Amino acid sequence: MSRTRLRAARLGPRDVLHVGAAGLRSRPVRIVLSALGIAIGIATMIAVVGISASSKEQLMRQLDALGTNLLVATPGESMFAGQDVKLPKEAPGMVGRIDGVRQVGATGDLAESVRRSEKIPEEETSGIAVKAATEDLLKVLRGGVGRGTWLNGASGRYPSVVLGHVAAGRLGVTEPGRQVWIGDRYFTVVGILDPLPLAPEVERSALVGWAAAQRLLGFDGHPTSVYERSADASVREVRALLAATVDPRNPQNVRVTDPSSALRARAATEGAFSTLLLGLGGIALLVGGVGVANTMIISVLERRHEIGLRRSLGATRGQIRIQFVTESLMLSGLGGLVGVALGAAATGAYAVSGGLPWVVPPWAVGGGFGATLLIGTVAGLYPAVRASRLSPTLALHAA
Repeated sequence: MSRTRLRAARLGPRDVLHVGAAGLRSRPVRIVLSALGIAIGIATMIAVVGISASSKEQLMRQLDALGTNLLVATPGESMFAGQDVKLPKEAPGMVGRIDGVRQVGATGDLAESVRRSEKIPEEETSGIAVKAATEDLLKVLRGGVGRGTWLNGASGRYPSVVLGHVAAGRLGVTEPGRQVWIGDRYFTVVGILDPLPLAPEVERSALVGWAAAQRLLGFDGHPTSVYERSADASVREVRALLAATVDPRNPQNVRVTDPSSALRARAATEGAFSTLLLGLGGIALLVGGVGVANTMIISVLERRHEIGLRRSLGATRGQIRIQFVTESLMLSGLGGLVGVALGAAATGAYAVSGGLPWVVPPWAVGGGFGATLLIGTVAGLYPAVRASRLSPTLALHAA
């Protein structure tokens, strides 16, 4: 007489999802609270990475718009103490002859102060410098005039002034046409500049034409800063030649700087302070995982009758383990999806409020959601194994 060996029925993917979701539907409040812990951890991590990426993207866009091919030559320190270093008057013209240089502009510091009127004491300058400026300066800096116009061949010869963005705010000037007191006379404000991230010294200055500065304010014609814009491929070569070209006799007295290096450094270190916050988000995620494990253990204890009944009807230990691991994965996955949505929304709110591009790196979303599934698997293993080891007889008897 042949014996027929009984085999346990296999659970298909649909059946696994069905039995895994049964426990979630029966305890909605507990499930929501457990998933919330996972959601908070993931939201924190996504928001930190997204905010950092948005800020970095803003800096990179500024660099693309402003360029990284701007160099500035300024007087350095003299070898002899107490001796002032002056750049030659011919420096801007000589720099323009360097192969690869496309644009050259210059400013020269003046000893005069700028005030809203002659009735304000001379010492109350609000930290605003007065500079002579060449006509090509704004093109070299890739700046813009927010209101009014820039200095030209006509206005640069008469008592006209263009205010930097910060200088205009400190003087309380919001529209062209106002007059400010420079030296011993009034100058008419013909323009107000937009912010200049690569030239903060210009933002804080009142700019007059080169010719007007020499004729009306006693400017000696020696530039204080020479700005040059070269081809991207020629920046290194131009930098090597710039000091010797500006002052062939004393190149050691010329300092050459790259204004865009500060923005590049900020972009490179943008995520430095996010490491701590990512750690805090990871801790919150682990706490959420502990909550999921606790919920699953309680679920096993409360559902011993169900487990015993399923085991008595032929469910294998493996099927019981799969059921509870799936339930844990679904619980963590639910929290992960909510956390990703909350983190992306928080990043979007921050970006909109700060005028930044909204950037959420795909790797952050994928990595965060993958972390929730990993935590869900780990958190569900012990309860699943414990459930599979329950004796059907004892489970039904305890119920």
